[in-house]
Amino acid sequence: MDILSDPAVIWFLVGLGLLLLELVLPGLVILFFGAGAWVTALVCAITDINLNWQILIFLVASLLGLVLLRKYLKKRFFGRTDKEIVDQLEEFIGRKALAINDFKDGAGKVEFKGTRWTARSDDPVAKGDWVIIRSKDSLTFNVEKPS
Repeated sequence: MDILSDPAVIWFLVGLGLLLLELVLPGLVILFFGAGAWVTALVCAITDINLNWQILIFLVASLLGLVLLRKYLKKRFFGRTDKEIVDQLEEFIGRKALAINDFKDGAGKVEFKGTRWTARSDDPVAKGDWVIIRSKDSLTFNVEKPS
């Protein structure tokens, strides 16, 4: 028997194609149809069912996954709220950090909570000076010397 005529292999390849398509067109929808195709491939590998049942299994598995899991997964992977972002910034803002080198041209390194960070300052900062974190721009702290 030719391997490409096996329904389990066909459904597996369709599922793989759909999962790869999810990488190109993100939105957490196509992913569930890929998973539904893989569920169908598994059922086809275990039993011999006709095309109508295969399509029904594919649709039920895909739609159940979409309805039951999409909201959870979207929140889990993409659902940072504005409040969570503000809470993360509050972890840094107004806190003290230790300069671990002399700042040159306003740029240097500081240590905060055991981690080294790139920092910028309008004030001259020497190694060993304590600075206050005023803002965070990506992975760079904007700091100033305490008054």
